[in-house]
Amino acid sequence: MDGEKEIPDFYVILVEPKYGGNVGAIARAMANFEFKNLYLVNPCDLDNECYARAKHSSDILDNAKIFKTFEEATQNVDYLVATSSIESQNNKRHLRNSVLLEELTDKIYDVDGKIGLVFGREDYGLLNEELSKCDVMLRIPTSTSYLSMNLSHAVSLVLYSLYVKQSYESREKINIGKVEKENLYIFFSNLLDIIDHPKHKKEKTEVMFRRMMGRAVLSKWEYHTFMGVLSKSINKIEENSKKK
Repeated sequence: MDGEKEIPDFYVILVEPKYGGNVGAIARAMANFEFKNLYLVNPCDLDNECYARAKHSSDILDNAKIFKTFEEATQNVDYLVATSSIESQNNKRHLRNSVLLEELTDKIYDVDGKIGLVFGREDYGLLNEELSKCDVMLRIPTSTSYLSMNLSHAVSLVLYSLYVKQSYESREKINIGKVEKENLYIFFSNLLDIIDHPKHKKEKTEVMFRRMMGRAVLSKWEYHTFMGVLSKSINKIEENSKKK
């Protein structure tokens, strides 16, 4: 649709992964959350364990692009998100100053172009040289007694967060707007008057209803269904009143 911002292309970039099982598990997670682009930098063999762990996402492995160096893999990617379990405690040392996953997910869809999600080696992560070429560093907070996550788990968590954000934004577009909400509240207020709801309780009841609907975040389908029920209820009550 004209004027709508396109959803960016994401690329999962694994730098020198050492275990085929991890790569397979990542391919499965990518399929779970609708990511399809996998870049591998100087990877281990994509062995039987790799394909076994991938389950029904072997096509992601088959279509994965393999590069010899980090530079080759990232040269056509517009925005790079590095991941690391180590961050700087000094604001003047910018290389490992990190953002939280929630911060990244909130802003990443405003980025134009191809976005690379870069994950380092299982044993020592990304090199400082590789981190320096990334636009932002992401860190997932973990216990200080065990900082480092399993590679496939870290990838899964990031992809899940991005998927939920995009799914929520898509649903948000079909949620009711201000006009529909005000119509709903007017109908409810009219219903309270028709059933002779106590006047001294009306304001609090209307506020309670507004809060309930606010938490519900109605879709347009739910709104029209509920408005239909309210409308028929009001008409039925008015008809019965005239018969008396």
